[in-house]
Amino acid sequence: MSTVAVQAAVGQLTGFTVAVTADRRRDELTALLRRQGARVVGAPLVRIAPIEDDGALRGATQRCLEAPLDYVVATTGVGWRGWMSAAEGWGLGNALRAACAQAMVLSRGPKASGAVRASGLREAWSPESEATDEVLAWLLEQPLEGKRIALQEHGAPLTEFVAALREKGAEVIEVPVYRWLPPEDRGAASRLVDSIIRRDVHAVTFTSAPAVTALLTAAGDDRRLPLLAAFSGVVEESNGLASDSSRARGDTATSAAPVSGGVLAACIGPVCARPFTQLSVPVVWPRRGRLGELARLVGSELQRRGTRRFVARGTPITVQGSAVLLPNDTIFLPPAPSRVLWALSERPGRVFSRGELLRRAWPNGQGDARAVETAVARLRGCLGEHSWLVVTVTKRGYRLAVDT
Repeated sequence: MSTVAVQAAVGQLTGFTVAVTADRRRDELTALLRRQGARVVGAPLVRIAPIEDDGALRGATQRCLEAPLDYVVATTGVGWRGWMSAAEGWGLGNALRAACAQAMVLSRGPKASGAVRASGLREAWSPESEATDEVLAWLLEQPLEGKRIALQEHGAPLTEFVAALREKGAEVIEVPVYRWLPPEDRGAASRLVDSIIRRDVHAVTFTSAPAVTALLTAAGDDRRLPLLAAFSGVVEESNGLASDSSRARGDTATSAAPVSGGVLAACIGPVCARPFTQLSVPVVWPRRGRLGELARLVGSELQRRGTRRFVARGTPITVQGSAVLLPNDTIFLPPAPSRVLWALSERPGRVFSRGELLRRAWPNGQGDARAVETAVARLRGCLGEHSWLVVTVTKRGYRLAVDT
């Protein structure tokens, strides 16, 4: 149902719909996005759960205390804190900290380093990339024959990491603290895939690589290509396919505007983004892996690539996501009328045929000529007294009545 509303203050994300896939700290990220005016859709893709049998964690902890450790690897802040807390509960906290203090502690990134320091220890080395692969590469450069290494896992067994160390002669103690599990709502991932393909959301935020993987897995073989096309901003043109050819990079991210409303993929950092970058999907991430910076990046990026401005009958008009911003009104549009207006505003004043609008507003091929006419009628209805903005050009199509 369409909604027309007057808004005293328009935020940077007013008119944009952002999907939040995080389970842990979901409320915090949601609040940050809503403060900027976003409509937030919750779609948890994975959840963190303590391992069902803490006997495995206690057994690993006791192995760490049987003989001196040479290296201790902290992969995540939440995992390290969980390990230290569990050890305290068993009365082993002081002994575990003493064992780690005698070893060289390696942390995978700032969050892990913060947790290590909060426990009274200090990391000896941490990679700038926050990548597990770089931690492994650093370790493999050391003489490992006979060395004891405690590896705090981050949600899943690090099989290849452990195998590489053992091949070099190291004794590796795997410390399982928690596991990534499917969300309680098993249909959330599938529904989000459909929303992305339809371009009903403007951005999707990710705070873990397993969440990205879960989304790709939920798409399956039948929806995988349409999903990737939605993130890449691909639409069918008369001469083939046009797509956003920019490559992924950090912070300033994709360098070109999306083609007809591609969905923004925003990750907390490069490790989280890796499943996307391996598929050459455009993705952005902040320079520092913090929720506040992720929310700000989503705001600035959607403003840059999801806002268009023009003047009609002397009135300045801004199309921002699914909203039309007028001097005194903010008009919120349903998905289909919003996509039609976005397509028309690509070149204000130019006539777009029904076929062109169909390709731009229904890139997944689910619409038809009647859908275009219905969406235009609904768009005019939502615009109310500003319905004159959309002009029918007989036998040619539609255009925006902008000032020349």
